[in-house]
Amino acid sequence: MARDNKNNKSFYGTTTLGEKGQMVVPAPARLKMNLKKGEKLLVFGFGNDMLAFSKLENLEEFASHLADKLKAINEIIKKIDKK
Repeated sequence: MARDNKNNKSFYGTTTLGEKGQMVVPAPARLKMNLKKGEKLLVFGFGNDMLAFSKLENLEEFASHLADKLKAINEIIKKIDKK
C-alpha cells in the first residue's frame, strides 16, 4: 500500500531488477499514475543511485518546471553581477 505524506511524495514498496534489466512497477503506483500496459515513461537519474519516472505526456510540464527554475537562477546571477 502506498504511504503518502504532506509533500505529495509516496512510497510504494520495493521491486527487483530482473536479468534483462526489467522491473515491475508496484500496482499501487500504477494505479495512482494511471499507467497502462505499453505506456512510455521518461527515466531520470539523480546522483549515482536514484531514478525517477514520469509519463511521457508530462514532458511539457517537466520542461516548464525546469524553465521556471532556470529563470530564477538567472535572476540571482544578474543580481550578483550588478554588485
